[in-house]
Amino acid sequence: MDQTHLSQLQQLKNAVLGELSQVIVGQEEALSALLIALFAQGHVLLEGVPGTAKTLMVRALAAAVGIEFGRIQFTPDLMPSDIVGTHVFDLKAGAFRLTKGPIFTEVLLADEINRAPAKTQSALLEAMQERQVSIDGQRHPLSEFFTVFATQNPVEHEGTYPLPEAQLDRFLLKVQVGYPSVEEEDLILSRVSADVGATALAAVRPIVTRQHLAAARAMAAEVQVEDKVRAYIRDLMRATRTSPMVMLGAGPRAGVHLMVASRWAALLAGRAFVTPDDVRHMLNMVTCHRLVLAPEVELDGLGSAEVMDRIASSVEVPR
Repeated sequence: MDQTHLSQLQQLKNAVLGELSQVIVGQEEALSALLIALFAQGHVLLEGVPGTAKTLMVRALAAAVGIEFGRIQFTPDLMPSDIVGTHVFDLKAGAFRLTKGPIFTEVLLADEINRAPAKTQSALLEAMQERQVSIDGQRHPLSEFFTVFATQNPVEHEGTYPLPEAQLDRFLLKVQVGYPSVEEEDLILSRVSADVGATALAAVRPIVTRQHLAAARAMAAEVQVEDKVRAYIRDLMRATRTSPMVMLGAGPRAGVHLMVASRWAALLAGRAFVTPDDVRHMLNMVTCHRLVLAPEVELDGLGSAEVMDRIASSVEVPR
């Protein structure tokens, strides 16, 4: 890969993040993770308390890259057919016709995904894995740009349904969206007082075409991953399965996702090769939501991130 292509990708990344900065204050790491997922054709689980701009991030990203945006508000009474669609009898035509559900879009915001029961959540499984939907035995392809960005609240658990492990494993990344800093919150308040917040989203321009996005995606295949870096990824994944702190470790898909995410971390940093630092940078976002911790570890108050950090520290880093 020549330096020209790397520079073009850097320019594209900076242009998108610059456009998003019109409506999103701070959250650079979260926005970069969303961009990595979109390039890598992976799905993202966004977790954060209400009011931290999770929905706005996804809407602004779809607007900046110029692809179709759709939203599903997950509720306890939502049915799978409300997501994928169903066949409805047309009296005039005397035949059944397909009424497509909101899943037939390109960027899908699954808002508060844990508000719906597992039966409804599972309607996304085939779409997330194979980018197709089966309705009454017929398969319907989805767009090659189909990407799910799901949100959930980590605090309020009343009336929620935890995502099954099979569902969690379909997400490339889990991104924690935290509170802004003091300076960022001051800027948010100043924008609102200047009446910027209500109009800024409409000002986000589509600065990336589908052709740009497809061409950028093809660059990942040219990123070099040395054998020792691949072995490092393998060892990290296997260490989660043997650790006494973990009841269910990361599966093979997690290793594949980690290598894909690390490639894009390298590309967006301006390099055509993956370093152990790229792997470590993406490790928690790729693996933490896939781990089932041992009960005694949870009783000690340790979270998945702390456990993953301890596991990673026990794995030799290649030089």
